Amino acid sequence: MDSSTLSFLYFIAISTLICSSIATRDLHKNSEINTSEFIKTSCGTTLYPKLCIETLSPYSNSIQTSPMELANSALTVSLKGAKSTTTKISKMSKEQNLGPEEAHALMDCVENMEDSVDDLQKSLLEMKNLNGPDFEEKMGNVMTWVSAALTDEDTCMDGFEGNNGEVKATIRTYIVNVAQLTSNALALTKNLSSS
Repeated sequence: MDSSTLSFLYFIAISTLICSSIATRDLHKNSEINTSEFIKTSCGTTLYPKLCIETLSPYSNSIQTSPMELANSALTVSLKGAKSTTTKISKMSKEQNLGPEEAHALMDCVENMEDSVDDLQKSLLEMKNLNGPDFEEKMGNVMTWVSAALTDEDTCMDGFEGNNGEVKATIRTYIVNVAQLTSNALALTKNLSSS
């Protein structure tokens, strides 16, 4: 999956979000839905529902049936994934057997992933302060930062265009995983803002 494919997935994710908010609103009306059903149904509004269920189920005690806790947990999972990916790519960038182009692309990728981590951290902090009359503005900030994190992840692959080596394949695996986590977080946060 190259950067144009990730960009296409990002476009599809945004389009899907608009259609999916109705399903999440319906969830709030039925307080008898148990937690696992709530997570499963909510994850059904994302592009990667299986990954969503797998990564959010461990947080079921804190999520219960709260859309806010669901969005927070999804952002937390995405942040952990971004940090882990940043660490892995940083270690790869220090390997001795890299060509100059690969080394440069990896360093750029580390910077992009550090930006992604910063954006996700800002989003989580803002989510803690959503109460009050400026809810819409704060939700707008969260959506902007999560979208920016997804773009940063996508941009990481740009330096590897024209390179079909093992390094690119490994990086692609890391980036696809974290981008899917961030896409899911974006969808669930968007659902929260629509409710």
